[in-house]
Amino acid sequence: MSILEEKYVLNNGIKIPKLGFGTWLINNTEVVGAVQQAAQLGYRLFDTAQAYGNEVGVGEGLKATGLPREQFFVTTKVEANYKDYQTVKNSIDTSLTKLDLDYLDLLLIHAPEPWAEFHGSNHYFAENLAVWQAMEEAVQAGKVRSIGVSNFEQVDLDNILQNCTIKPVVNQLLTHIGNTNFKLIDYSQKKGLLVEAYSPIAHGEMMKNEQLIKLAKKYQVSIPQLAIRYCLELGTVPLPKSRTLKHIAANRNVNFTIALEDMQLLKAIPHIKDYGSSSKFPVFSGK
Repeated sequence: MSILEEKYVLNNGIKIPKLGFGTWLINNTEVVGAVQQAAQLGYRLFDTAQAYGNEVGVGEGLKATGLPREQFFVTTKVEANYKDYQTVKNSIDTSLTKLDLDYLDLLLIHAPEPWAEFHGSNHYFAENLAVWQAMEEAVQAGKVRSIGVSNFEQVDLDNILQNCTIKPVVNQLLTHIGNTNFKLIDYSQKKGLLVEAYSPIAHGEMMKNEQLIKLAKKYQVSIPQLAIRYCLELGTVPLPKSRTLKHIAANRNVNFTIALEDMQLLKAIPHIKDYGSSSKFPVFSGK
């Protein structure tokens, strides 16, 4: 069985593919073809966000496949800067209109703080509960099937868990070789949340690592394939992204197992601090 056919079961009983397709930094025009190509290759989980500015293109790409809606698992995220009930409620309807969908499979809070204050001292506890209320109401109205969070640290997650009516199903985190928050992944999983791994290939920065070059050769795979498999071995859902058909196809060929001793080696790879041109983004700069 292809990894694209394998699924996890979320804590609400809904099934989600084990490998998805990310769309960050693919513009509204290019993403149409990328999504269509990925779907033709068997991808069924597609991840976008209000902040990506490409929801219209993602929706057009899905429509262009001619496949029935129920075959897809579509995720979008509430803009991190939206921290009040009404704005979030309106934004959900806007996302559905842009994607041209009757419902979302998964809706996430993109980050606990606005991007300018990412992982700062103000955790916006009250505001995130207002956001969560709007998201819970969207579930109750049939507009959204599942809700969750992204970039939430333990204290942010606890705020939701201790006050919610509908439990979050996912915590989407920056996760790749050289930058894995094992403690937070473990905590999220113990609380019943599935962890999704965004930027599993670290924007190509890991391609220069001699240890990874050597290990990829051992398994006769590419470094991106090794990186995606690493995330799968952690029990997370990798969300690799590419505009190139060759890479989109290669990223799904990860039906191999990394030996325990090699996983330990990968877990010990030094922390990647330089993300090249992507270092300007808060999730990579850490501030």
